Amino acid sequence: DGEVHISELKNGSTEMFWNPTSEVRRQRLKRHIVLFEEQTDFESERLWQHVTSAINKGDQHKATQEKFVLEEEQRNAARERRESGTEWKPLLFQHDAGTNEWRYKYEDLRPWDPLNDIAQFEKDGILQTMERHLSTRMSNHKATCINNQITRHKRSAKDCRRRKTSDQPSNHSQNTESSCSTPESVQELSDDDGKYLGFESLCAQCGKEMNHLKEIHSAVLSLQKAQQDIHR
Repeated sequence: DGEVHISELKNGSTEMFWNPTSEVRRQRLKRHIVLFEEQTDFESERLWQHVTSAINKGDQHKATQEKFVLEEEQRNAARERRESGTEWKPLLFQHDAGTNEWRYKYEDLRPWDPLNDIAQFEKDGILQTMERHLSTRMSNHKATCINNQITRHKRSAKDCRRRKTSDQPSNHSQNTESSCSTPESVQELSDDDGKYLGFESLCAQCGKEMNHLKEIHSAVLSLQKAQQDIHR
């Protein structure tokens, strides 16, 4: 946030290397943090609050004292777990026996996909990615297919009732009306109720989209495995 200068030792000259202007600050990504009152006891900002406060006040002695208190509490807790045989189970990290390192459980090593990935964020310590799924487009198309077929079915059923009514005497109209196959609750059908109307399959485009999604999913899994191998 401040100025950075380069000093030339040979001649003692100094020149400006970096000076963040107000325009630069306006272009920065916004910083989002969990509200202090919502943080758990072991989150950094809450855990180290007294050390941070002492550093901000320039009280190095107080900061050292507070740091010692924290570390001593952690040593005592580890000693008590060891004596009682209690296993320490981290919530967000797991031990990698191969590298003897602790790794974040929910790390995302895949490349960023600008066509599908919208934003990445952390919730309750878990890294998550908001995605623009192709399945959404497919679901919309599927719904359109079903609605179109329902509309055609309702239209043909209406014609059926009209023909039945005109062909039969009025005293038989009630019986013939019931012979039509259109359910009254057709407008309440969900996307999965296509079979109720005899639509065992939708259009060819739906099947093509489904196969395309499977191919993409398979490719993504392959990329993820390659990324993990590279990282390892």
